[in-house]
Amino acid sequence: MELSIVVLVLSFVVLLFLNVPIAISIGISTLLTMLFTIDFTPAVMTLAQRMAGGINSFALLAIPFFILSGILMGQGGIAHRLIEFAKVFFGMLPGGLAFVNVISCTLFGAISGSAVAATSAVGGFMVPAMTKEGYDRGFSGAVTVTASTTGLLIPPSNVLIVYSLASGGVSIAALFIAGYIPGLLLMAGLMAVCGIWAKMKGYPVGDRIPFREAVRKTIDAIPSLLLIIIVIGGIVAGFFTATEASVIAVLYALALSVFIYREVKVNQLPQILVKSVETTAIVMLLIGTSTAMSWVMSYENIPQTISDALIALSDNPYIILLTINLILLIVGIFMDMTPAVLIFTPIFLPVVTELGMSPLHFGIMIVLNLCIGLCTPPVGSVLFVGCGIAKTTISKMFKPLLPLYAAMFVVLLLVTYVPAFSEALPRLFGLYE
Repeated sequence: MELSIVVLVLSFVVLLFLNVPIAISIGISTLLTMLFTIDFTPAVMTLAQRMAGGINSFALLAIPFFILSGILMGQGGIAHRLIEFAKVFFGMLPGGLAFVNVISCTLFGAISGSAVAATSAVGGFMVPAMTKEGYDRGFSGAVTVTASTTGLLIPPSNVLIVYSLASGGVSIAALFIAGYIPGLLLMAGLMAVCGIWAKMKGYPVGDRIPFREAVRKTIDAIPSLLLIIIVIGGIVAGFFTATEASVIAVLYALALSVFIYREVKVNQLPQILVKSVETTAIVMLLIGTSTAMSWVMSYENIPQTISDALIALSDNPYIILLTINLILLIVGIFMDMTPAVLIFTPIFLPVVTELGMSPLHFGIMIVLNLCIGLCTPPVGSVLFVGCGIAKTTISKMFKPLLPLYAAMFVVLLLVTYVPAFSEALPRLFGLYE
C-alpha cells in the first residue's frame, strides 16, 4: 500500500509540474496506481467504469444548467445593474467603491454560481471605475479576486453539488442554505479590510446618489435579485429539486438577458450554448477522473491510513481540525476546487465525523478553505483572471492580497470552530440532517 501511495502522489505531482491538464494528470496517475495491483486490461476497464459511474448522477445534471445560466447572466447586463444597486447604499462611504466591488462580486457570484464569471463581469466594470477614482490597480484586482469567491458559498453553487456527491448524499438544499451565513461573514471580513486599507491610503469618498436615481437603480436591479429568491425559495419550500431549479434558472436568465434587459441577442445564443458545453465537458471530465482516483484510494485503504495517522497525531479535536485546514490550504494552492473536493472529502470526512463534526458543517468548511486556493498562485484560476481584468501583475497584487487572505483565514477558523454558522439556517428551515 505504501508503494501505491508513493506512485499516486509522485506521478500526479510530476504530471502537474510538466503542465499536463489536471484532469489528464488525475486519470494517468490513477491508472498507474491501478497497474500495481490489477492487470492492464482490467485496470483500463475499471478506470472507464469508475469515470462513467462518477458522472452518472441525477444531481450533477444541475451543473450544466447552472453553468449556462451563469454565462447568460455574465453577458446579460446583470453585473452592471448589481454594481449600480450596491452604489446606492455604499458608494458614499470612505473606500465606498471597494465596498461596492465586494458586494457586487458577492451578489453576482451568488446569482451565477461562478467565481471566474464574477471576476470577469464585475471586475470589467469596477476596476476601471476604481482606477479612475484613484484606487491602485493592484488593490482593485485583489479585492475583485477575493470577493468573487464568496459566491461559491452562497447558492446556487456547483461546488456544493459536487460535495454532495463526494460525501455520499448530503442534502443539496441543506448545503445551499448552510452557505449563506459563512458567505456573508466572508463578505463582511473582506469589507472590513477594504475599509481599513482605504482609510490608510486616503482613497476618495463617492458622491451620494439622489433619491430618485437611487430608486430607479434599485428597481432596475430587482429582476436580477429575484433569481436568488426564486431558485433558493423554491428548493427550500419543496417546489422543486436543485436540478429542476437549475433549469428554472436558465429560463429566467434567458428571459432576463434576451427579453427584459435585451443585452443578449438571439443570434448570440448558439455561441453561448457552445461555451457552456465546453465548460461542462471540462467539469465532467474532472469529476469523472477524480471519482476514479477516490475509488483507487479507497481500494488501497489510503483514507483509513490517513485517518488513523491524524487521530494518532493528537487527541485534541481543535488541533486535528487545524491540521486538516492547513493541509487543504496547501492542496488548494496546487489543485483546482472540483477535484480537490472529490478527492479529499472521502479522506477527511471520516476523521471529522469521528470528532463529532457533521458532514454538512464539513462541506462548508472545505469549500470555504478551497476558496482561498482560487486566489493563490501558482494554480489559482480566479487570481490569473483577476490579473488580466485589472491589467496588472501578481507581484503588484500580492501586498494588498495579504490582509485579504488574513480575513479569509479568520472567517475559515470561525466557520470551522463554530458549527452554528453552518448549521443554524438548515435547522431553522428543517433541513438539518
